Amino acid sequence: MNKISVTRGRPRLVFLLWLCFCGSMPSVAQEQLLPLPDAPRLQPGVIVGTVLDVNDDAIPGAAVVLGTPTLQSLRTVVSNDKGFFQFNDVEPETYHVRISVEGFADWTSPEVALKPGQYVILAVPKLQIATAFTSVTVGYSAEEVATEEVKLAEKQRIFGIIPNFYVSYDQNAAPLTAKLKFQLAAKVAFDPVTFVGVGISAAAEQAGNHPDYPQGWKGFAERYGAVYTNGFTDIMIGGAILPSLLHQDPRYFYQGTGSTKSRFLHAISSPFVCRGDNGRPQPNYSTIGGDLASAAISNAYYPASNRGVGLFLGNFLIGTGQRSAATLAQEFILRRVTHKAAR
Repeated sequence: MNKISVTRGRPRLVFLLWLCFCGSMPSVAQEQLLPLPDAPRLQPGVIVGTVLDVNDDAIPGAAVVLGTPTLQSLRTVVSNDKGFFQFNDVEPETYHVRISVEGFADWTSPEVALKPGQYVILAVPKLQIATAFTSVTVGYSAEEVATEEVKLAEKQRIFGIIPNFYVSYDQNAAPLTAKLKFQLAAKVAFDPVTFVGVGISAAAEQAGNHPDYPQGWKGFAERYGAVYTNGFTDIMIGGAILPSLLHQDPRYFYQGTGSTKSRFLHAISSPFVCRGDNGRPQPNYSTIGGDLASAAISNAYYPASNRGVGLFLGNFLIGTGQRSAATLAQEFILRRVTHKAAR
């Protein structure tokens, strides 16, 4: 009897165990469907940039909009007085940055794919003046435009000190009037830094005992006068008188683009090829004539032992060589260190 009851009880026991197992399955499923704890948040990033105009001046108050390609999650900041803007706590995503400010053409960046924790410095090109804004200047005369350009040029100084007035960073600069040509020449000739530079050159000549002036303060004064007169006659004749008579532009026009070879040829040919007031290239009679005239006049005040054809040719060749070296420096070096450059 006991044996039968045990045997019959086994199916019931198995059935109960099966029910328990089946009943536990929904619990496991429900347990799996419960929401997982929050995953760690991706570290946000930062996007910064600086808004400048074509003169490398900061543009304050520019509206900078950060948004996704779907135009969601738009954020806006305003550039500070140094043109700087910054977006903090930016979620990793792909964005566009749009910059707009009155008087300048709007700019929209290519896609910026921000990674977790990334600090992105956005390369913002220099904003161009809006077309609608430039059309306002159509009513100004060429002389008025040239006058404003000269005012900007007269602020150009290498390292903020040495005059660098005879270079134009605008290929479409207005032609200079005769008055402006004389104004530029006088600005260089009578600049305080010019007098300092003449003194340094005179001291170097005195140290080399050339030309044949005596030593001492008298000799230094004579060398100082000779160096200054050389420069004064050269810049007034080659930079003002002849350019006015021949209608040629005495400035060097910075190229800045193209191959190194084309820029080199442009710079090295500048003492021999200039721009006419009509905008066309011409033989640079003004500069060559100024160098020749200055070299010839130097025979009037150099010591008798130094005068002659040798002095004339030496001063001319030295002046032309220095000019070629100066234009090469203008094309490849000096723009980077010229403050207040009209770019």
